[in-house]
Amino acid sequence: MNKLLLFICIIFLGAGSCFSQDNTLTQKEKKDGWKLLFDGKTTNGWHTYGKETAGKAWSVKDGAFYLDAEAQKNLDRSERGDLVTNEEYGNFDLKLDWKIGLKGNSGIIFYIKEDPEKYRNTYNTGMEMQVLDNGTPIRLGNPDARPYTHRAGDLYDLLASKEADKPQGEWNHVEIHSLNGKLDFYMNGVHTLSTTLWNDYWREMIAISKFKNMPDFGTFKKGKISLQDHNEDVWYKNIRIKRL
Repeated sequence: MNKLLLFICIIFLGAGSCFSQDNTLTQKEKKDGWKLLFDGKTTNGWHTYGKETAGKAWSVKDGAFYLDAEAQKNLDRSERGDLVTNEEYGNFDLKLDWKIGLKGNSGIIFYIKEDPEKYRNTYNTGMEMQVLDNGTPIRLGNPDARPYTHRAGDLYDLLASKEADKPQGEWNHVEIHSLNGKLDFYMNGVHTLSTTLWNDYWREMIAISKFKNMPDFGTFKKGKISLQDHNEDVWYKNIRIKRL
């Protein structure tokens, strides 16, 4: 925001609406219907998939959800797993920031049907925006960056996105907008992907993907949102959602 726009914003909306701190909402965002999914201090509103509370694999560090890969090695399996929202969402606009560790891998999974007796994993039902260290021309990132549709920002194993990720170790701002079957991805201000869910083309894409033998994958129109535990360092913050 340039100085003139900032001055106008302060005059008409007040400073509290013009300066946004991590894990907070401006008055305008609140008025527009945005809700925080993460308070920057606790795991309130989240739990480990199939559990009632959040396992120790996830902690809150410096105002961000943090998955510590090294510390996780000493945890019992019952304390590991994807972090999942307590609530379900149908039409929504989701915004958040992520930062990935060196050669790290994670994901933002949505439209999850949480039924661990029927579906062992979040990805058995939910689709994913990939979170990954893509690497650079002179440095190999996570090996999963090699396959088409597996790079940061992609609709994992289904559609490639326009690449707009920042170098490993920097924060990326992403948005997932889903309204009546129209799905749009944004990364760092770039509209990176658009597709339509639940039509014949959607089913054809699934039929040639790694999810082809998961009969309920990508079929639910309402579900939970998850941050993936892939046993590698990752951070998430400024997680907010608006029901549409």
